[in-house]
Amino acid sequence: MVMKKMRLLLLLKPFSVSSPPPHTPPQIIQFLENRRKVHHDAINFCQAILQKKSVEWKAVLRNNLLPPINDVDLVVTIGGDGTLLQASHSLDDKIPVLGVNSDPTRIDEVEQCSSEFDATRSTGHLCAASVENFEQVLDAILEGQFLPSELRRTMISVNALHLSTYALNDILVAHPCPASVSRFSFRIKEGNKPCSPLVNCRSSGLRVSTAAGSTAAMHSAGGFPMPILSRDLQYMIREPISTGEASDLMRGLIKDDQTLVATWTCRKGVIYIDGSHIYHTIQDGDIIAISSNAPVLKVLLPRHLL
Repeated sequence: MVMKKMRLLLLLKPFSVSSPPPHTPPQIIQFLENRRKVHHDAINFCQAILQKKSVEWKAVLRNNLLPPINDVDLVVTIGGDGTLLQASHSLDDKIPVLGVNSDPTRIDEVEQCSSEFDATRSTGHLCAASVENFEQVLDAILEGQFLPSELRRTMISVNALHLSTYALNDILVAHPCPASVSRFSFRIKEGNKPCSPLVNCRSSGLRVSTAAGSTAAMHSAGGFPMPILSRDLQYMIREPISTGEASDLMRGLIKDDQTLVATWTCRKGVIYIDGSHIYHTIQDGDIIAISSNAPVLKVLLPRHLL
């Protein structure tokens, strides 16, 4: 009996260095060119490894990806967390994804250049592989020794209609102008039963993160890191005005059987999903429901996160 070969999709971060502005210091130009080379070398390295394995694979630049992703057994992203995030928006709960950090940040380089420029490269928080261990990680996957974990994603609906994109990291509901006040009311519900009083607030918006996204913008804003396999969501009202007795409700958890329901009361608004590239406009009177009742994402996670 002939064993069926595993089918892989390589999703690649494009990296081209545009012409730098005039008078750009030569060390910055050299840094950017090195980043491009390191990323390019990582792609070539991973493809050379795949050539040696009994797998079928094809490579696609992430800008050329046509969702949804199907007809493959595994997606391998080569880039950083941004490339893995983009892949997640095209994946259901069946196909796992492995992130390869193609250009990890070098602490010594950051410290050496700190007085001149920011030499941070790629964080790769969710990436379980780099060029240093890609072959070992791939072999473990092919041999069934490295299994994916299930990460919760956020489901958003507007006026009872589900948005097609699920957030792996976080969402931000806010006025499109950052200098404008966001006005909305919200409460937590379990089914149709309220679990919290109605809160009317004026603020800079509402942020909701998954456990996977709780170490990103949510943590920077004063939230707390969550166990990555948690089924709950974390929410925070950004820069609330005159909270009064509702101050304890400006942040908290949305349990896996609960939904945060908000009514938007500004003329304009936007729901940003995992950054600024994917968004949905809202208007006065729209009702937004946010929960973790989305299909999970199967991710091969770094061991230290488990």
